[in-house]
Amino acid sequence: MYEALRVATVRTQVTVPLRFPDGYATTARVFTFNGLADEREHLAFGLGDWAAPPDRRATDGRTPLVRPHSECLTGDVFGSQRCDCGPQLREAVERIADAGGFLLYLRQEGRGVGLYTKLEAYALQDAGLDTYEANVALGHREDERDYTAAAQMLAALGVEGVALLSNNPDKAEQLGRLGVTVTQRVTTGVYLSPANAGYLATKASRGEHTLDLPFVRE
Repeated sequence: MYEALRVATVRTQVTVPLRFPDGYATTARVFTFNGLADEREHLAFGLGDWAAPPDRRATDGRTPLVRPHSECLTGDVFGSQRCDCGPQLREAVERIADAGGFLLYLRQEGRGVGLYTKLEAYALQDAGLDTYEANVALGHREDERDYTAAAQMLAALGVEGVALLSNNPDKAEQLGRLGVTVTQRVTTGVYLSPANAGYLATKASRGEHTLDLPFVRE
């Protein structure tokens, strides 16, 4: 595994108590890294059995549940309902804490185009474009996220296989090409609201995300 990747190493690890607005609380082991390909400040949150320091983990060889979660300031922090990122993050932390594994918090806002460009894309969406069309109209690819750093982080953490918590087939495909063994794909919940119905429908139809929406059928 990972032979073609530049080697990354764990830089710092520290225990951090987490608490969400709905009152859910848990403890994470937060890891930072040296040598990541894109030189961004990505984080890994070890949860459940994987929240212990590496030399004190009692995982019994179980495959960790892993979610690569791309940063979404508007959804994760401010609760924007234009997307489903905040609820997916909250769900992922609890499910990973229960099962044991890692949340990889990746600093690639707006499907990799950045925060300001994401908001410019929102303006185009308000004018009638869908979420993918808006990125293209701004001179970007539909989705510019790259999971090389995620694969490097898993290698640095000594993870040899993952149960992937994601509705997005591109994550599994990219990680597989990067040498990560995806033993299972686990879907997240569907967080439908009047504000994000069109966004979710587009992800299901154009992005092939695994979303059971009442108005999207094969």
